[in-house]
Amino acid sequence: MYHARVPSERVQRQIDRLLDEAEAALGANDWATVRARCEAALALDPGNEDAAHYIASANRTAQATPEANEKAAPAPAAPTLPASFVAGRYAVRRFLGEGGRKRVYLAHDERLARDVAVAVIKTDGLDAQGLSRVRREAQAMAKLGDHPHIVTIHDVGEDKGQPYIVSQYMSGGAVDGLELPLPVVRTLEIAKGVCRGLVHAHAHGIVHRDLKPGNVWLSADGTAEIGDFGLAVAFEQSRLTMQGMLVGTVAYMPPEQALGGEVTPKADLYSLGCMLYEMITGRPPFVSDNPTAVISQHINTPP
Repeated sequence: MYHARVPSERVQRQIDRLLDEAEAALGANDWATVRARCEAALALDPGNEDAAHYIASANRTAQATPEANEKAAPAPAAPTLPASFVAGRYAVRRFLGEGGRKRVYLAHDERLARDVAVAVIKTDGLDAQGLSRVRREAQAMAKLGDHPHIVTIHDVGEDKGQPYIVSQYMSGGAVDGLELPLPVVRTLEIAKGVCRGLVHAHAHGIVHRDLKPGNVWLSADGTAEIGDFGLAVAFEQSRLTMQGMLVGTVAYMPPEQALGGEVTPKADLYSLGCMLYEMITGRPPFVSDNPTAVISQHINTPP
């Protein structure tokens, strides 16, 4: 039995935007905006830990400095672009985007003369469990080595106390940015690449557990590569043990994972099936504004 209300893919994007605005407001001491954005995020996902942390942080600081609300500056339109990371090694070219936990930059590795993606981990409101999840992503991907269908991790570390992950730059973007539905031939090209990446990952004891269009990236020539192993675990650690927490994205989640059961390589194949369905039809096999209803459909309803 689970208790978390897991947002759908599209709802999650709304939540990420709200949390991004809340984080910007947090940096500007605009506590009213922080609360408003986080309350909106919690309305979509009542169990969202990031939103709860932001509100708690805003409340603590606002209580300590009650005059801050009156002096609050407007939230910046975009984060300030840093010049570089790691003592100048990674020279920042431009801002690529951000989600609930990462801010990503296109940078040039001055030492190895190549473009890379630098993901700076947002530590505001990130507890020990969240940091552990970040380390697990980096370790899982690094363990998989250099494979043509898995996004390569080049470097992991901390810069001035800020965790970062340097990975291969995927200029083609993610599959969820493509215009769907796709032609059958293109769908199968992407699927073959994902299957080859999964064969390699599974052979190394890694289950992705969150395979979806947003986690499959395309290189400049259109080659599909699996990224974001943030929820991946070794086979021997494949049970959901965090009380009250459901990980993954319900539109692509196999029933056994939703119910907290054993998660094996078959889970990734189920998620790939859901992804194939969406690439061909333009929508996931099961759709609802209620995540519980989506999970129920996975269990009980033919697509």
